[in-house]
Amino acid sequence: VITCAATHGFLPMLGPNPAAVRAQVEVAAAEYRRFFGRSAEGFWLPECAYEPGLDAEIARAGFRYFFVDTHGIAHATPRPVYGVYAPIACDSGVAAFGRDPDSSKQVWSAEEGYPGDFWYRDFYRDIGFDLDYDYVRPYLPPTGQRIHTGLKYRRITGKTDHKEPYDPERARARAQVHADHFVDTRLGQVDWLARHMERPPIVVCPYDAELFGHWWFEGPQWLELVLRRVAMTTDLEAVTPADDLARHPTLQRATPAASTWGWKGYNEVWLSGQNDWIYRHLHATLDRLHGLCRRYPSADERTRRSLSQALRELLLAQASDWAFMMSRDTTAEYAVRRTKDHLLRCQRLCAEVEQGAIDELRLAALEDTDNVFPALDYRVLL
Repeated sequence: VITCAATHGFLPMLGPNPAAVRAQVEVAAAEYRRFFGRSAEGFWLPECAYEPGLDAEIARAGFRYFFVDTHGIAHATPRPVYGVYAPIACDSGVAAFGRDPDSSKQVWSAEEGYPGDFWYRDFYRDIGFDLDYDYVRPYLPPTGQRIHTGLKYRRITGKTDHKEPYDPERARARAQVHADHFVDTRLGQVDWLARHMERPPIVVCPYDAELFGHWWFEGPQWLELVLRRVAMTTDLEAVTPADDLARHPTLQRATPAASTWGWKGYNEVWLSGQNDWIYRHLHATLDRLHGLCRRYPSADERTRRSLSQALRELLLAQASDWAFMMSRDTTAEYAVRRTKDHLLRCQRLCAEVEQGAIDELRLAALEDTDNVFPALDYRVLL
């Protein structure tokens, strides 16, 4: 288990103010230690979003490795000898692993990926919409509005509105077929790579956790079957990045290229005409809060709580999901409201500290409402 940025902030767009990146990384590291009683070895860059220099902050927080998308390694400087099939060492000393494109395509591709198999459960067909209204009415909200109940009786079937009933046994059989295909493909892949490399190749296969069981209902079954099959072969081994670094500590030194795993491979999803307005407010709010933190490096208890809550609100406003949702018209209004709410709460807390007029009742209410990172200390910005 590794960690990510505190609120999954899109770090390249926070980068102009190093304190913003530092807070996202350091708060995440501290929370991991609080929960697990030890430091995390690896760091997941939100959206695999990297720009040169981010590795220094990751190394500063004590992490040993992170991940980038395929082209982050392919276009690294100098070009890595082994491509994505071996990690590289950044100037900061932290290692960067690259995503393997072949294993990614087999799972993620909308046209060729396993989750689109016609025998798998259809995510979009739910009894809340499929069954007669009178039958499902007792399970709907008081307003009577149809909703997704999570009960889905249909399989994908094909590119048609008609959907056949879901057959769990047939779906599991397909998961076995796909698990075998995935492992067989990896065996062929590493066999070829091993003949052209001076070290064992590593194939990095990262996927969104929500794919397994949510979008792809049979995903957890497939993953279990893959791991069981790998455990039975002598030519393939499931390892962690830390395992690989321990076995092969000598790495080529290179700087990954700016990259993300988003649409078109760069920042376009999180920096577009629909969401670019948020960044000037995020930076201006951080500048204001940062100034107050420097003014009160040893604040009294009430001011400490206010500044820490202000930082909590700013971290929540920095979540990359808001910019992502603004780029998708279906959820843009909610994302705009959440961004504005958190920014305004942060600004008001800053104003109260500046004026020496902290509203303790309101502060307590905010601490209860937005209560992430209970051990957060505003001095992480210093």
